Amino acid sequence: MIYLGADHGGFELKEKIKSWLKAWNYEFEDLGNDHLDLEDDYPDFAIKVAKKLIRKTAKGDMGILVCRSGVGMDIAANRFAGVRCGLGCSSQQIRVAKRDDNLNCLALAADYITEEEAKNIIRLFLETQFSGGEKYQRRLEKIEKIK
Repeated sequence: MIYLGADHGGFELKEKIKSWLKAWNYEFEDLGNDHLDLEDDYPDFAIKVAKKLIRKTAKGDMGILVCRSGVGMDIAANRFAGVRCGLGCSSQQIRVAKRDDNLNCLALAADYITEEEAKNIIRLFLETQFSGGEKYQRRLEKIEKIK
C-alpha cells in the first residue's frame, strides 16, 4: 500500500499523484488533506503516513509526502523509528537512495519540481528495489541503533 499525505502547499500535486498511481495500478490511501485548507500544518499529515509505515504489518508499504519545500515533511517523517524518508530532487538521486538506503517514504517539494519531474521521481521510487548489499545493510543497522 502507498500512503499519501500533503498540506496545502502539496495538495494540488498530491491530487495528480493519485491519478498517476491509479493509472499505474498501485493501491493507495490518501491520508489527507482531503481538501485545500490554507491553514493546515504539514506535520499532521507526515505523522499519519509515518504511523502507517511503522506498523508491524507495513512490510512493503511506502509513503509519499508533499509540501512546498518537501523538507518539513521529510524532517517530520524521519522522527519515527523505521521510517526512511528521502527528499526527492531528481529521479536518479531517488533511484540510488532507494537502491542503497532502502527508502520507504518519499518527500516531494511541490514548489521546486515540475509535474514531469515528480512523475519520474515517483516511478523510480516505486520501481527500484533495495539492493540488500552487505555494506548497505550494515549502514542501515547502524542508523537503526541511533537513539
